[in-house]
Amino acid sequence: MKTIELIESGITDYHDVWEFQKKLFNQVVEKRSQNFLILTEHKPVITIGKTGSLKNLLTEPSHLISKSIDIIEIDRGGDITFHGPGQLIGYPILDLSQFRKDVHWYLRNIEEVIIQTLKDFRIQGDRIPGLTGVWVKKKKICAIGVKVSRWVTMHGFALNISTNLDYFNHIIPCGISDHGVTSVFEETGNNVDQKDVIRSLYRYFGEIFRVQLIKKRQSTDLSVF
Repeated sequence: MKTIELIESGITDYHDVWEFQKKLFNQVVEKRSQNFLILTEHKPVITIGKTGSLKNLLTEPSHLISKSIDIIEIDRGGDITFHGPGQLIGYPILDLSQFRKDVHWYLRNIEEVIIQTLKDFRIQGDRIPGLTGVWVKKKKICAIGVKVSRWVTMHGFALNISTNLDYFNHIIPCGISDHGVTSVFEETGNNVDQKDVIRSLYRYFGEIFRVQLIKKRQSTDLSVF
């Protein structure tokens, strides 16, 4: 069975983790024998993907910056989204040549990990044809945006657990104006321990990707890795 090294980094600055992803990406491309999964939460930040537009930003950037909300244009697929505390972020750095050279397969597997995780908390997660991510009653609970180069993945998923959903009022999430957002807390009446959600996600990530997650490192200081 293939193994994936699990790195838990607590609450982090987006730029720091983006640079860390690039470092691991280069390692995987060079060695073709490693795979990683970074689990983190971010300080408040709005990211805009390659197909994104500032037209979907509803608040003046200067106002957001005054509230300590960064705005960053990045190299993943997808449009605009928000990351912040209470949101579980997963960045798989996987060599798909060890799995299956199929980006659609990869995206559907990530969605399935989230759908199965939500079931453990009596939340029915669904797909919407033509859209990426996981939805609950047509509200997005998990955004997914990835980059794949030389069959190695970067970026990943953002599952709203206890996220303050008011932050999403600053944007049109993913550029989709006719769907809202929700969270695990919103759907369960705050009756969930975030650690339980993380444990479920580990289980289903391992089952669906047929890997063993090896937790070797845990630190808020990415420079130690």
